[in-house]
Amino acid sequence: MKIRTPMPELDGATEWLNGVRTRADLVGERPTLIHFWSVSCRLCKDMMPHVRAIQDKYRDRLNVIAVHMPRSREDTDSVKVRKAAAAHGITEPVFVDSRSKLTAEFGNRYVPAYYVFDKNGRLRHYHAGEGGMYVLEKRISRLLEDE
Repeated sequence: MKIRTPMPELDGATEWLNGVRTRADLVGERPTLIHFWSVSCRLCKDMMPHVRAIQDKYRDRLNVIAVHMPRSREDTDSVKVRKAAAAHGITEPVFVDSRSKLTAEFGNRYVPAYYVFDKNGRLRHYHAGEGGMYVLEKRISRLLEDE
């Protein structure tokens, strides 16, 4: 997905945890962080406290959506996904993507991966992996200052 690409519709979830959000709910309201993770990804679990810290810091100014992207057949077990989300304190809406529909829409291949959209629904920042949380927060902060 290229910078300034519109946010895809949030369609095709196997299920939603912690509520349902649509693209229409998010665009026009405030910037949105969409982060991809997987129950089988150790690095994703290590990065969750950083995502929660960003979510807490910008709670009233930033939408946060998690997307569970399976990396294997075992990762499609909805009980495992629910347990992992609870164990790691994921309170934001979780799009469970067991059929990889949203993953394909994003063209996402990695977990963890982070996509930041401005309030108009245009991609403003992307990165994957463990590095870059400082840069991610700086981009979010700068985007909020510009809004």
